[in-house]
Amino acid sequence: MATPSTPTIVDLFSGCGGFGLGAELAGFSTIAAVDIDADLQAAYRLNFPGTKVLQADVAEMTEAAWAFPLAGQRPDGVIGGPPCQGFSRIGKRRKDDPRNTLIGRFFHQINLLQPKFFVMENVEGLLDEGNVDSLNEAIATVPKRYSIVGPFVVHASQFGAATIRKRVVVVGFDPNEMNPITEADLQPKGIEQVDVRAAIADLPSPIPQRDGEYGWARYPIVDADDPRISTYARRMRAAPDDKLGWSAALERLAHGEVSGLAETLHTEAVKVRFGQTAQGRTEEISRYPRLDWDGLCPTLRAGTGRDKGSFQSMRPIHPSEPRVITVREAARLQGFPDWFCFSYAKWHSFRMIGNSVSPIVAKHLLSEIKHRLISNDSSRERAGATGG
Repeated sequence: MATPSTPTIVDLFSGCGGFGLGAELAGFSTIAAVDIDADLQAAYRLNFPGTKVLQADVAEMTEAAWAFPLAGQRPDGVIGGPPCQGFSRIGKRRKDDPRNTLIGRFFHQINLLQPKFFVMENVEGLLDEGNVDSLNEAIATVPKRYSIVGPFVVHASQFGAATIRKRVVVVGFDPNEMNPITEADLQPKGIEQVDVRAAIADLPSPIPQRDGEYGWARYPIVDADDPRISTYARRMRAAPDDKLGWSAALERLAHGEVSGLAETLHTEAVKVRFGQTAQGRTEEISRYPRLDWDGLCPTLRAGTGRDKGSFQSMRPIHPSEPRVITVREAARLQGFPDWFCFSYAKWHSFRMIGNSVSPIVAKHLLSEIKHRLISNDSSRERAGATGG
């Protein structure tokens, strides 16, 4: 729970909580998280026990609807990644895709909640001709007192995640309540790149799938101080602050166990093809890329929800085993720590990870913003001095 000195956020289109986790790790407390998808929200509830998790349509969140979760509290910030398939460069793009309007719904919530700052992320295709007008029109609806930074592109690998994932970010802030921040301030500086080996080499191999279980397995090397374990992997193995995490997962982690290791079954013919595919190359029939121990993971994609046919997205092939990666390996590549749990179902878990902002990227962005927030007393004095 937030203390008087802890800045707060509201997490819109929250998914399983990648953006929200980055905010928490940056020192924010999440008052409320809103998403329409029950499966995604189930994971949020599990990992963020102190947050009010609302299964609701952001487009229908009115001032009255916010009364209960906020209880009169004004959030310092609003974050969110509206569903982006209508703007994605993968698959069919349609200007009349109803998900395109959710960009505007995000900015409508800024008008309702009146935060000190906001951060929105979306796919790189949002900046393409024919799409960027939708973004600019939505930004134009927010109050003129907000200074806008962006849109600009961030590369997850430059922030220390082992994936080439790119995203568009827009930041807005009230200069009366936050010191100035620029795009250059938000870009990473001097962060060491993490490759696939550093991200996943210490993880267990897959175990048989058991219904209703999260796929728990014991680390091959339990001692986190072992020199064979990378600095990145040590960070992923670490327990969170007291306010985060599912108690059962934390207990298992303390005994050297991690979730998300259930196997994906392949035929012998598929295993042969996977095994014959060189690292860094694409398997010709499945079109799945094989990871390179010394390289980066391609962008992990979510697949589609039930309303769009439940199509499974591509899963990379493990660098040295003839199989696709596990949920935990995908989570590590995206930047989720090992205490974070997703779903009993692998399909839902991969969708959660593919839909998420990398927590590593989110932590960096929100840490920079947090450093520039002005205390309530200081902001009142500054507003008075400027006639605000």
